[in-house]
Amino acid sequence: MEGESIYEVDSEDGVGADIISTVEFNHTGELLATGDKGGRVVIFQREPESKNEPYIQGEYNVYSTFQSHEPEFDYLKSLEIEEKINKIKWLPQQNAAHSLLSTNDKTIKLWKVTERDKRPEGYNLKDEEGKLKDLSTVTSLQVPVLKPMDLMVEVTPRRIFANGHTYHVNSISVNSDCETYMSADDLRINLWHLAITDRSFNIVDIKPANMEDLTEVITASEFHPHHCNLFVYSSSKGSLRLCDMRASALCDKHSKLFEEPEDPSNRSFFSEIISSVSDVKFSHSGRYMLTRDYLTVKVWDLNMETKPIETYQVHDYLRSKLCSLYENDCIFDKFECAWNGSDSVIMTGAYNNFFRMFDRNTKRDVTLEASRESSKPRAILKPRRVCVGGKRRKDDISVDSLDFTKKILHTAWHPTENIIAIAATNNLYIFQDKVNSEMH
Repeated sequence: MEGESIYEVDSEDGVGADIISTVEFNHTGELLATGDKGGRVVIFQREPESKNEPYIQGEYNVYSTFQSHEPEFDYLKSLEIEEKINKIKWLPQQNAAHSLLSTNDKTIKLWKVTERDKRPEGYNLKDEEGKLKDLSTVTSLQVPVLKPMDLMVEVTPRRIFANGHTYHVNSISVNSDCETYMSADDLRINLWHLAITDRSFNIVDIKPANMEDLTEVITASEFHPHHCNLFVYSSSKGSLRLCDMRASALCDKHSKLFEEPEDPSNRSFFSEIISSVSDVKFSHSGRYMLTRDYLTVKVWDLNMETKPIETYQVHDYLRSKLCSLYENDCIFDKFECAWNGSDSVIMTGAYNNFFRMFDRNTKRDVTLEASRESSKPRAILKPRRVCVGGKRRKDDISVDSLDFTKKILHTAWHPTENIIAIAATNNLYIFQDKVNSEMH
């Protein structure tokens, strides 16, 4: 992996509005969108390959920036609604324009991104400034022509899907039918049609009649990449429920329940908190699911519900630190996970600006760091090691000196190439493996 680019959102201290809250490649990987706590969306575009300088291919430059959400106030509940962008999802491209969905805690918006590099000139009834001419001065008619102009990227809101959620929206997912999408909050999942904003269809509702009986919440959900009737949602109890919309209109009864029995020897006060699933992703093939909890990433086979087929330790050295992580609230951090294009390597974030990669074929894993030093062009990323007591090698870092304020929560992998995007506070790092076709 080589250092490729680093982009910094303007900020005085790296906290507050400029913290990146979501990262998402589009279906071709040519565009990359980030959302932040200030409600902004920044779209990056990949530069085309140059014959003279082939190494420049892979550079992502800012394509467009726009304000997606503003802070609001719910007067009925006396609650402030944050502008923070929780999730961005690209729609498959149907024409020259690009479309994406962005959501904060309550409102989902559909945006259209278009380019304009020509402008009409030579109107009969308007002058160059757009003002109406005096009709008595119009003595002849001319045909308006299109003249080239500097490229302008226009982002326009096409739809606003509001009032669909009582609780905070944690995920959105576009269906493979390209007509519908779903949005999930803590207790409900809604199905929307992309053309209809005033109503949605509730497909999952786990809210108990008495809120005192509440034992779990929905943490993430996603549609199957190929079967438009299947979707999965994860819970704070560590379980996954696969639902089939053909079986029932309301999918409260799941088709499959994926759950790993707890090892009694590992039982502790923190067991339930660290087993909560923070992210779930279908593989590109649709055969597997990837989940992330606090200490591990797991790969599940859709045909085997009893246990995951693979479990990878992300930072097992933190198991002895759970008490202090509970006290500083880090134990509630929600890390995301990602597949590479061929489903052979998985990636997820950790603390100290570290991120982890696991090769499913060779069973090798690596810890890398997103830092200023590694982001210099063509800098090679060096593997990092965390040691727990005992002898320490030269470049090892002690578990006691990890910085828990620097955390990689949001990551994304290019759909076909070994290019990854890593969000570290208010910095976006883009790394590219320019030598190997597969991660090693």
